[in-house]
Amino acid sequence: MVKDYGWLLRSDTAYSEKAARVAAATKDISEILGAERDALKSLAAAPAARRIAYHPPCTLQHGQRLTGGVEALLMDAGFELAPVAEKHLCCGSAGTYSILQPEIADQLKARKLGNLQAGQPELIATANIGCLTHLQSGTGIPVRHWVELLDEALEKTQS
Repeated sequence: MVKDYGWLLRSDTAYSEKAARVAAATKDISEILGAERDALKSLAAAPAARRIAYHPPCTLQHGQRLTGGVEALLMDAGFELAPVAEKHLCCGSAGTYSILQPEIADQLKARKLGNLQAGQPELIATANIGCLTHLQSGTGIPVRHWVELLDEALEKTQS
């Protein structure tokens, strides 16, 4: 939403310029770390590398229109990405959607988990805490934020 402030407030004489500056400065962590891809490649030798399934949340792929960046960073760091069918589909969390529409949310979660688990990953990674908690409630496979995985890999290279 913040990335859209410039467009949303483009006609507001008091805020259009300020909103455009805020929108231009707004970055997802995957965009910031994407500029450091070479540094992340040093993590590839870390013993923490393992097979993961990545769920790109709607906030990242549809809201911010950022696709493929997290996956590239994870592969650069030495993680093996399991293939995931229908990765563009929602997991069912969608903010309060899982609370207000639990039956539909559970159907979406079951479909998403089926696709995520099909490649037999050791863990599932995502970029959204809502997705993380929603998915974790339906599987015994650990679900983690992808930045945590990079942090652990970095920690192992420094010890």
